[in-house]
Amino acid sequence: MPGGMRTFEQVKSGLSPFLTCLLLSLPLVLLLGYGLLEQGGIELGLKALVAPTPQESRELLLHYAWWPRLAVSLLAGAGLAMAGVLMQQVLRNPLASPTTLGVAAGANLALMAATLLAPGLLALGREWVALAGGGLAMALVFLLAWRRGLAPVVVVLAGLVVNLYLGALATALLLFNHELLSGLLIWGAGSLAQNGWNGAATLWPQLAIGAVAALCLLRPLAVLELDDASAKSLGVSLKALRLAGLGLAVFLTGSVVSVVGIIGFIGLAAPNIVRLAGARRLGQRLLWGTLLGAVLLATTDLLLQHFTGMLPTLVPTGAVTGALGAPLLMWLIPRLKLQANRAPQPAAVLANRHAAPARPTIVLLIALLLAVGLGLLLGQGADGWYWLAPHDWSVMQWRVPRVVAAAASGLMLAIAGTLLQRLSGNPMASPEVLGVSGGCAIALMLGIFLMPAPSSGTLVVVGTLGALASLLVLVALNRRSGFVPERLLLCGVAIGALFDAVRSVLLAGGDPRGQQIMAWLAGSTYYVDLTSALAMGLVAATLALLVQPLARWLDILPLGAPTALALGISLSRARLVLLLLVALLTACATLMVGPLSFVGLLAPHLARLIGLSRARHHLLGAALVGMLLMVLADWVGRQAIFPYEIPAGLVASLIGGAYFMWGLRRL
Repeated sequence: MPGGMRTFEQVKSGLSPFLTCLLLSLPLVLLLGYGLLEQGGIELGLKALVAPTPQESRELLLHYAWWPRLAVSLLAGAGLAMAGVLMQQVLRNPLASPTTLGVAAGANLALMAATLLAPGLLALGREWVALAGGGLAMALVFLLAWRRGLAPVVVVLAGLVVNLYLGALATALLLFNHELLSGLLIWGAGSLAQNGWNGAATLWPQLAIGAVAALCLLRPLAVLELDDASAKSLGVSLKALRLAGLGLAVFLTGSVVSVVGIIGFIGLAAPNIVRLAGARRLGQRLLWGTLLGAVLLATTDLLLQHFTGMLPTLVPTGAVTGALGAPLLMWLIPRLKLQANRAPQPAAVLANRHAAPARPTIVLLIALLLAVGLGLLLGQGADGWYWLAPHDWSVMQWRVPRVVAAAASGLMLAIAGTLLQRLSGNPMASPEVLGVSGGCAIALMLGIFLMPAPSSGTLVVVGTLGALASLLVLVALNRRSGFVPERLLLCGVAIGALFDAVRSVLLAGGDPRGQQIMAWLAGSTYYVDLTSALAMGLVAATLALLVQPLARWLDILPLGAPTALALGISLSRARLVLLLLVALLTACATLMVGPLSFVGLLAPHLARLIGLSRARHHLLGAALVGMLLMVLADWVGRQAIFPYEIPAGLVASLIGGAYFMWGLRRL
């Protein structure tokens, strides 16, 4: 009987991914046939593919635009999915994707820099500039993680920091050179438009080489499913194996990004969908994930082409991929079988416990007070630098709201990030990954674009409703499972993909209001008044106090479900309460100054770096770091290029990211 059960499970595991890919391929077949009928019929389409008549414009259009676009979409989807499978295997993280190591961000920044500073380089080929930028970003990640043997936790953290850091630089360039760089917004959102077979001819040999290399690495990479000690006992060089797997994934990602731009959701969704369908072994996930990635991207692009004429603006394929793939992933997530009771694996590599935690806490507090004094009293005017008298309210009334808003937002996002990382044990977890800030941002952006001259109060209500809607989706999808951390994060990623899609569509349309949205997305305190800032500070202090009694949960939950249950903790209730607090903290901060994702990721890790590992100390240290980072960033943003300003969120990313990379290099 047990042998029969194993056979049944093996057959089920082999058939389920096949049936999933088959069912998801049906829309592709229908859209392919319909698209050919729209272009003049299937027979004409096939003739145009093989031997087009030079005098027939319709056949030439099919041969040099329609068919190449289909080929590139299939190749790009397959390459991104293959890279996603490899990254998730090497990094042991279901949230890893082709954008994890900063390749896409590096390519995007390289193109922007070349456009502004060295346009002659673009004559060599845009794809080579993008590939060089992605390669340099990958090299930086490997440099940061090399001393730790490319340990998955350190690689993930280094990749996230590099990705966010390069993204902040690109956003800064875009804010101050919006007209010159607006064309790159479409490429950055993933455009599959083709004018010949050059893209397909470039991609297919590179992907073929990548597929052969993946087959050669199939058995060695399967060893990474074991823990490090077991793998080393087999005589495996983990550093070499991780370098080979990640290097191959980066090569595949760079090849695709250099041709079609940034399409971020396929590499995350396809591997997880086939895993949900039962593809457990690496070989199965590579095969079915690659096929499904090709199907998902090609289906999305054909659907987009069908509706292009009905849309008022150009919509990039990458944005639509996220918009359509996110609901599919959310539908499949409740069917994911996860081990709800296993112990999370915290970022122990960074957990250096300080013998006297009060010392670094006092140092952080003094630094925060100095930063507040700097933000309030020192500034520039028409005659240069000057110290402001504390009673000079004519200027102080503008500075106080910004300092208070910056400190409050840093406090809330830092605590939210700490809660989420300790709850999930995932170093990639940060407030925006939960999806609440994404839902809030979607609602606010739609309110700005769809409502005639909305007031600040109206936008607050709209943003709150968006955050609540995201929270309801999270609770509905995870209530029966007991709020398993991995499933929560996957749901948040799906909501985040919708946010990225809406943002890409709105910014690529060229609407003048996009500049205002970009400033808000970058974390701006421009529009905060005194009443709003004080209310925000009160809310932040209240929520921070509510978190303190939960420190015992945060110390025990990382030990695993059996230990938590033995100590009388209800896992479902504890996870739900912590999730609600994360959502509230994130929504309040997002409503005021935008989705400052980097602070919630960075502050908890910086607190760990200085030795604050116990929950109560960790929360306090992260809160002080978050406030210090945001207050200092707001002041630097106001003074660096006076009289112009850089949004505080961007400055926080640049300052904190540089320090974080330095800290990782010293590990």
